Amino acid sequence: MTSARIPPAASASAAVSARSATSASPVVHAWHALRTLRTPHALRAVRAPRPARPAAVPWLALIALGYALVQFLVVLPHTHLALGWDESVYVSQSDPRTPAAFFSAPRSRGISYLVAPVTAVSPSVPLLRGALAVASAAALYGAFRGWVPLLGRRTAALAALLFAGLWITGLSGSQVMPNLWVALGAVAAVGWFLRVPDEPRARWWLAGTLACCALLRTPDCGWVTLPLLVTAVCVRRLRPALPALLGGPALGAAQWVAEAYARFGGIAGRLRVSSATEGGMGLHHGFGAGAAAALRSLNGPLLCRPCDHYTLHQPALALWWLALPPLAAAALPVAVRRGRPLAVTAVPLVCAASVAVPYLLLLDYSAPRFLLPAYALLAPPVAALAAGAVRTSRARRSAATPHPAPAARGRRRTGNRCATAAVRIGALTPAGLVIGSVLALHLVSQAAVLSGTSAQAAVVADRYRQAARTLRRLGLHPPCLVVGPHAQPVGYQAGCASADTEGNNRSIAPRALLRRAAHEPTAVLTAGAGPGTGPPAYARNWTAHPLPRTGGWLAYLAPAPAATAPHREPRMAPAPPRPQPPSAPVAPAAP
Repeated sequence: MTSARIPPAASASAAVSARSATSASPVVHAWHALRTLRTPHALRAVRAPRPARPAAVPWLALIALGYALVQFLVVLPHTHLALGWDESVYVSQSDPRTPAAFFSAPRSRGISYLVAPVTAVSPSVPLLRGALAVASAAALYGAFRGWVPLLGRRTAALAALLFAGLWITGLSGSQVMPNLWVALGAVAAVGWFLRVPDEPRARWWLAGTLACCALLRTPDCGWVTLPLLVTAVCVRRLRPALPALLGGPALGAAQWVAEAYARFGGIAGRLRVSSATEGGMGLHHGFGAGAAAALRSLNGPLLCRPCDHYTLHQPALALWWLALPPLAAAALPVAVRRGRPLAVTAVPLVCAASVAVPYLLLLDYSAPRFLLPAYALLAPPVAALAAGAVRTSRARRSAATPHPAPAARGRRRTGNRCATAAVRIGALTPAGLVIGSVLALHLVSQAAVLSGTSAQAAVVADRYRQAARTLRRLGLHPPCLVVGPHAQPVGYQAGCASADTEGNNRSIAPRALLRRAAHEPTAVLTAGAGPGTGPPAYARNWTAHPLPRTGGWLAYLAPAPAATAPHREPRMAPAPPRPQPPSAPVAPAAP
């Protein structure tokens, strides 16, 4: 008969119980006996404490923090003094200290509402840009945090890095422009849309993100929402998202629709005026005219309009843009072959293509910021493709490499850690090292372009600031009016109203302008004194003043209005003498 084998831990426990029983009361002895009978042997054994698992590295938070640091260290030192052309228009809508600039039909007011709390507190441009830099980093984290359940922590962080590493993303974070915020809202909305079947609260987040997108830029939100609606109708598991897909954009676009009826006669009228402002949207420009313009302006300028005389500089830095469509196309079949959910890859790809259609096919000019929503939506599929390649290479290498024998019990834990780290580094070969090297080169090239374009944007914004400073020295003080192609940013810097008599921002007729110039200080800005750059006909007799440090700009000041001339009492004709009643004769004054 063999005796049962008692673990050392159990025997030690029994010995302790026996010793305690001899000196304790019978009640305590009975309690120990009852616990010994009713408790399983595995629970009675004293277990060794498990080693604590190392905390996961917060890659996504680190990338968001790095994105904010890049803005503070690279972008803000160049652009913290003045606002750009479009930025002045958006900020003037919510700044209580300056008149609102002309707001054209293609714009939406969401970005003006976003910066309103900052402009209400202070007119400081550095404060505004710093607040936007912090807010954009937080929004980057929140937008890609929704993809963690779909892709995993590391792949979602890689997607955020791919998007945040673009130079136009780094430049746009602290700018008062809607395109980056639409991009972050779009990638967040698609992530919540894909999580609707498993999470009921995802519908509320989907509606909220789409409402924000529509408030920031209503047409772009429509192009993003259209593929989601088609997908929800066709896929039964995604049909619970339909109320959010209809209600969210409708709520966000309410202000845009109301303004369309108030100013343009309805939605169709606003779309017609918007198309005319953009130069006529359609395929009549030639198929792919917008794509050609986007390629020419890929590394700058910030606005390529017209784009015929621009050529792509530093073509080697544009290889990522040319490689992006093949990578996106390869992501779908690879996902199918690996057995991943098709919607996680296909839906963001279709939404990216949809939101890029008007800018690549329907316009004849471009700006790098136009394609930010498409870049953000392409980042998750491309990141999943890269992460899958690394995992496949690691699995093949692990299968081909013989596993070493288990380590001896007495080996130190430090040696095990070093061995594990060496295995992980070796598993990156070859795909991991290649992808990591390509990503590092890409980020370095984007940082170089970011530094150059930030300096160029600072030069243009400084011209507006110098022009406004000279106009104030010439006597242009609020209330005043600035007219011309650069009237919006210069007028905002000077604290004046702005207007234009021609072009896409035509907001006043020459006759109305002359009536206004008779009552308040008015200046007309021109690009110089060359052919075709002279003053308009109504300002030919106005006084010309050069604007230093602006590249040859001239300002034509209207004659001093009567309201600002020295006040003089009008001369009155002497009143006739009133008849005096008869009185006693007055004695003549003594000599």
